[in-house]
Amino acid sequence: MHIDEWIEEIVSGKVKEKDRKLGKYLKRMRKGDVLIVSELSRLSRTLLEIMAIVSTILEKGVILYSVKENCCLGDNINSKVILFAFGLAAEIERDLISLRTKEALASKRDQGLSLGRINGECPKLKMLQEFKNEILTDYASGMNISRLSQKFCVSRETMRKYLKLTVEDI
Repeated sequence: MHIDEWIEEIVSGKVKEKDRKLGKYLKRMRKGDVLIVSELSRLSRTLLEIMAIVSTILEKGVILYSVKENCCLGDNINSKVILFAFGLAAEIERDLISLRTKEALASKRDQGLSLGRINGECPKLKMLQEFKNEILTDYASGMNISRLSQKFCVSRETMRKYLKLTVEDI
């Protein structure tokens, strides 16, 4: 098998297919093309969306290979049954992982452990403090918050908050 193009997409499966690289490539695919995926559950996070994506693929006459499940899906009833079983298993697995995670977090809370960042702690604001003079000079010379936030790799809201706190100190 000759691979024409290798596409890696590191994005949540919860992001809709049309908003991912996947959507762009599905539009381009034609009859006889082959799509190879690491596993079917990487197509989406819900059974219904996996079914919709695969249905679109199969309607176009594209062949779908799934490496993890070691299967080849075409436009036949056996493929549709296999797809349904794999998709359902993947959705159940994700739901169980989510349930166990939520239970573990609830248990930690019940034990009195605090989860997450300490209230009021903002590491990005502390990082900006190292560049206080440069930030204030740039801001005073007319650089806007968007440009400042890009320059120092923080969100606009973090930069706004930093400037508000810093200007109040002066």
